[in-house]
Amino acid sequence: MIQQQENNGTPPTAGGAGKVWFITGASRGFGRIWAEAALRRGDRVAATARALPSIADFNDKYGANVLTLELDVTRPDQVTSAVEQAHAHFGRLDIVLNNAGYSLVGTIEEASVEEVRALYDTNIFGPISVIQAALPLLRKQGSGHIMGTSSNLGHVTLPVIGYYCSSKWAFEAIHESLAEEVKPFGIKVTIIEPGAYATEFGSQQSLKFAASLDSYTDLKAQFAERLKTMERGDPEATPEALFSVVDAEHPPLRFFLGSHNLPWVRAAYAERLATWEEWEHISSSAQGKSV
Repeated sequence: MIQQQENNGTPPTAGGAGKVWFITGASRGFGRIWAEAALRRGDRVAATARALPSIADFNDKYGANVLTLELDVTRPDQVTSAVEQAHAHFGRLDIVLNNAGYSLVGTIEEASVEEVRALYDTNIFGPISVIQAALPLLRKQGSGHIMGTSSNLGHVTLPVIGYYCSSKWAFEAIHESLAEEVKPFGIKVTIIEPGAYATEFGSQQSLKFAASLDSYTDLKAQFAERLKTMERGDPEATPEALFSVVDAEHPPLRFFLGSHNLPWVRAAYAERLATWEEWEHISSSAQGKSV
């Protein structure tokens, strides 16, 4: 049974002004910032979080424009119930934003299979559950915008958080296929790819740590130092950019947040192309005769 916190004021009627959002992971970081920004501009939001008290203040601030729901995205039955409840409450869903997720800190050797599986339960299977629950409703509407918070690490990788990076690469591939599959139904898809921002994502609540092996002590110390000196963007500067995408008639499939992403990804792809081209003659020799 989904827990819901009652709103103050008169319940909204379907088809009112502004867009209707369904947001996971709305208790902190980008999820909270974007939910509140959408509410301030007059949109309506179904805000979800694992712990309902963490978003209880939304009700006092925004009254009937917000519906707060307790949601653990790793529970498919709860996901379906929350999406259907939000749709019934507001009469439609315009934007379904998967934002819940966390990072696993540990080298490829250190992290256990169980830890990686738990990471994917939240970062991959959780969003899949939300998408699959929402699609029948969006197809019936003939409209909707599915959005997901990925990362520039959906294109490049870093040591020590390789499994987190891998979850974002999978996230990107799923959404790219999804975009082609739902286009005929009038449904749009956008992958949001933030760079480094000063959110709570680096807090203990958003990080889990694998057991350490002495062999990687120096590498992990270097990684930690790199993170300390990394320039971070202001998350409060992101809502207007996000709204530009949301309000666009033809929004992009992929959308970088921040100024550092494109140079990094451009360099990474240039290196990959150079390697493929260097080995092209050997790669082509493996084609054999066409059949």
